[in-house]
Amino acid sequence: MTVSDTAAPSRFDAALRRLYLVRFAFAVAWAAVLFPASGSAGPLLTALLVVYPLFDAGAVLWQLRTGDRDPGAPRAAEWTNVAVSAAVAVALGWASTVSTAAALAVWGVWAVGSGIPQLVAAVRRPGSGGRVPQILGGGISVLAGAAFLAQGLRGSGDIAGVGGYAAVGGVFFLASAVRLGVLLRRKAS
Repeated sequence: MTVSDTAAPSRFDAALRRLYLVRFAFAVAWAAVLFPASGSAGPLLTALLVVYPLFDAGAVLWQLRTGDRDPGAPRAAEWTNVAVSAAVAVALGWASTVSTAAALAVWGVWAVGSGIPQLVAAVRRPGSGGRVPQILGGGISVLAGAAFLAQGLRGSGDIAGVGGYAAVGGVFFLASAVRLGVLLRRKAS
């Protein structure tokens, strides 16, 4: 058991758990809307593709503003995630008007670009209850992103896979929330 496992529950941990639950619900709902919309390019698909990385950026910004158990901890990985996600939202808006394959390639670059900082942030937060699922989620993001990029570069017009990717990512957020909830209950008792 680490020192942080025996410390009193923090407001940050409770807020982080709630954020993970919100991110899970958003990912599942987003995927449910994307699946039927993925068959045809158009304004709905463009809006869906843009909103996901914007939500990701907003969630990370909220996490940064909420605080941390270690106020002096480096946050470069989180800020990188915000910047990458915001830039990709713009790129997806443009790419989805060019072709579904272009949007798929951009999504792949984003998944790799956000998965790496997610891995770094999870590794740097040793006492976090959601650390292992976030490490796994970041690793899967990098691998799936590389696959999406390759599919997009080959001209694939099937973007439904990103819905599955988002749903799996949501499951990792749910696992992180559950694990963090267990740790919070242990700290409270």
